[in-house]
Amino acid sequence: MPAGSDVECNRVVILGAGGRDFHNFNMVYRDDPAVEVLAFGAAQIPGIAGRRYPPSLAGDRYPEGIPILGEPDVLEFCRANPVDQVVFAYSDISHMDVMHTASRFLAAGCAFTFLGPRATMLTARKPVVAVTAVRTGCGKSPVSRYVSGLFQAAGLRVGVLRHPMPYGDLARQDVQRFAVPQDLDAADCTIEEREEYQPYVDAGHVIFAGVDYARVLAAAEAEADIILWDGGNNDFPFIRPDLHIVLADALRPGHETSYHPGETLLGMAHHVLIMKVGDAPAADVEAIEAAARAANPRVGILHGDLAVTLDDPAAVKGKCVLVVEDGPTITHGGRPTGAGYVGANAAGAASIIDPRPFVGEGLGETYARYPHIGPVLPAVGYYPAQLAALEQAIARVPADVVVLATPARLEELIKINQPVVRVDYAFAEAAGPGLAGIVAAFAERVGNAAPGRGT
Repeated sequence: MPAGSDVECNRVVILGAGGRDFHNFNMVYRDDPAVEVLAFGAAQIPGIAGRRYPPSLAGDRYPEGIPILGEPDVLEFCRANPVDQVVFAYSDISHMDVMHTASRFLAAGCAFTFLGPRATMLTARKPVVAVTAVRTGCGKSPVSRYVSGLFQAAGLRVGVLRHPMPYGDLARQDVQRFAVPQDLDAADCTIEEREEYQPYVDAGHVIFAGVDYARVLAAAEAEADIILWDGGNNDFPFIRPDLHIVLADALRPGHETSYHPGETLLGMAHHVLIMKVGDAPAADVEAIEAAARAANPRVGILHGDLAVTLDDPAAVKGKCVLVVEDGPTITHGGRPTGAGYVGANAAGAASIIDPRPFVGEGLGETYARYPHIGPVLPAVGYYPAQLAALEQAIARVPADVVVLATPARLEELIKINQPVVRVDYAFAEAAGPGLAGIVAAFAERVGNAAPGRGT
């Protein structure tokens, strides 16, 4: 039992990926004397297992912190210890895989539960817009940046809150603020963190993240007129939204109702924004619209696209190309390729080289774990060893040009010998006024309610 407790506790293990799991603990269990959290179980993110959730975050009831177990070890831990309840707290998982997980823990004797939005959402003192997605790789980040730009143009100070990515020292990462590129370096941000934070910093926005989101939210509220929740991994927001935009992918019809908690988001949305409609059959777009209305009869339906551009398309034309894609989109996001592959083909690349024969053992494990990946290289770099493996793989590929579709400035983090062409992908309205009109109306309401903003 936690220190100082003489109450019979409900013994809990929380399954997560270094984000929702910690938030659920902070919101619901940290100060509850009737619950003892025995461990966190780590999934999806390499290098988390074997660490501890630190005492500075776990609170007085856990003076030694809480162990973080590797995914393969959690089930055995539950069999060997008197665990009453397993709480599922990560996302972008098919419904079938969720229930397979539930069945294994039920067979071990544990209850299997979820915590919902009402129990885990914080209430902000400032208006909140949330942008989430039913799957990783829908285009949520470009849409979030588009929305933040519209608010900025309306004269509103935007505090962007990103779904957590605490890959480093958890105690040090309790509250993070990124306003200039040097902030990313000071925090030792991984590629995956830079992919999300760098574009906001480059656009002049301030972005907040961390582990303890009550404190993260308070930091953002201190300097913002409006809070924008940029939600990752198709999770539902940590902050209760006043306007909730949920993205679906026109190239993956059916995924909006077959993944957790993507289907939950469909039912929570104020508006569903169907992305990539220009590349999808009309019947697929209509099927997603029907699914959205079945889940949420009053939801608004919007359409959008991603505009993919290269900073030097002439350098790609007729060349043998290595494409380096945004990591999460083509790993647990399930996409075989991404914007880099699209952009390289559109620019007339002679060939796109499959990097598999040239990667070492570290990256080879990534391809083995995600066999759906196409002839592209995922920009994985959670830790220095992965970053070094990525550098070595790029050096081995006999490419004339490297096409970088990761928003992180990868060429500033590792040595790339070949010429580099960068890919940008931005949100594009498929029909006006669309999303811009909704955001403009919301910004006007915020502006009318907040005289003297920005002072």
